[in-house]
Amino acid sequence: MTLQKKAIALGARLKDCRNITTLGVRPNFSDYSEEEAGLIRNAKTIYYPTSFYADLFNAMGINTFPCYHTYMYAQDKIKQTTMFDLLNIPHPKTRNFFGKNQKKKILDFFDFPFVAKAPRGSAMGRDVFLIKNQEELDSYCRIPGPAYIQDFLESERDIRVVIIGEKPVLSYWRISKDGEFRSNVAAGASISLDDVPEQAVKLAQRAAKACMWNDVGIDILMHDSDFYVLEANMRYGRKGFKEAGIDYIKMMEEMIERGEI
Repeated sequence: MTLQKKAIALGARLKDCRNITTLGVRPNFSDYSEEEAGLIRNAKTIYYPTSFYADLFNAMGINTFPCYHTYMYAQDKIKQTTMFDLLNIPHPKTRNFFGKNQKKKILDFFDFPFVAKAPRGSAMGRDVFLIKNQEELDSYCRIPGPAYIQDFLESERDIRVVIIGEKPVLSYWRISKDGEFRSNVAAGASISLDDVPEQAVKLAQRAAKACMWNDVGIDILMHDSDFYVLEANMRYGRKGFKEAGIDYIKMMEEMIERGEI
C-alpha cells in the first residue's frame, strides 16, 4: 500500500497499523515536507490529530478521528460532569467548588465519606481520594485549583465500556483489590469479562453518542441495581483488549477499511 493510499495519522496510537501512515506531531506545521503537508490538507480523515491540531482541523472542516468533541473533554471532569447534567445522564451527585470560600462549604453538601478528585489532567486513578474526616478534607483543599467532590457510592467493582466509532467494542468489570476503593486497573484492579449487564453497555453507548465522543472508555458504576456514569476516559489502556483476546491493531485496521471510523 503506497503512502498516498494509506490513511494519515499524526499521533502514534495507530503506528503499527498496516493501512496507516503516521507522520508524527510537529507543532511547527512548516516542519512537514511539502508532500506531507499536502497529504494532511487533502486527507478525507486524519487519525489521532492530538489535542494540538484537533481544534485547528475542526475549524478548517477537516474530519478527524477521534472527533474534535472527544478531544475537548479529555481529562476534564468538570466539563464532563456539566455535560452529564445538561443531558440528564445519570451519574453520582457531584459539585465543583472554586476558591477558598466555596471550599469551606463542601460539608454543606456532602457527608463523610465522599470522593475528591483532581478535576483536570488526572488519569489511571491518580489524584482520587476517599475523604473520611476533616483532616483529610483540609489536606485535599490545600491542593491548588477547584475541588471536585462526588458522592461515594460504595462498590467493589465498576464497568469499563469502550466505544469506538458508534459501537461498543469491549466491556468488562474492573474489580478493586482488597483494601482499595478505586477500581482502576493501574491501581491494581483485576479484569473480569463475565456477565457485563447489557443495561450498562447501553448507558455507555447513550452517553458517548449524546456527548459526541467516538473513541472513549466510559466507566459505569452499578449501585443498588441502578447504573451511573462515573467519567469518560479518552486515553484508555489496552489491557482489557488483551484479556478479551482482541487484537486491537487488527481491529482498528478493519474498522478503518470498512469506513466505520
